[in-house]
Amino acid sequence: MDAPAIDFAEYHALVQLYAEYAYAVDSGDWNLWPEFFVEECSYRLVPRENHERGFPLATLSFESKGMLRDRVYGIRETLFHDPYYQRHVVGAPLVRSVSGERITSEANYAVFRTKLNELSTVFNVGRYLDTVVRTPRGLKFESRVVVYDSEMIPNSIIYPI
Repeated sequence: MDAPAIDFAEYHALVQLYAEYAYAVDSGDWNLWPEFFVEECSYRLVPRENHERGFPLATLSFESKGMLRDRVYGIRETLFHDPYYQRHVVGAPLVRSVSGERITSEANYAVFRTKLNELSTVFNVGRYLDTVVRTPRGLKFESRVVVYDSEMIPNSIIYPI
């Protein structure tokens, strides 16, 4: 199978994008999260079964950078929950296609959650299906579909995956 056309420097930039994204959502500095996306973007958290069957229902669905900023406001100001830490382990991105300014890629992920005074647990596992675009400010997500494997999820997902 021929690899899509992407050079080492750009692949390194793609790996760095995934790593910096994981750092941002693990750090709790929520202002960083929307900056990984272009203005007209999409972020969806979807169960695997719905994704595979082509069902449109998503657990979370945001259709612009403004909606991502609204979620950040909600996390900080309006959502009440037991605090917890999360830690992402993200596999190397697999480049699926390159067309013009767009790179289609995917990567497996696992998120561990640690609540205060509790053991760490596996929180969410799945894969990212991404459309990444080249911008003057570097690579940014145009679309991120987070497909989680388990049909069972906690009663609420507060932080981005």
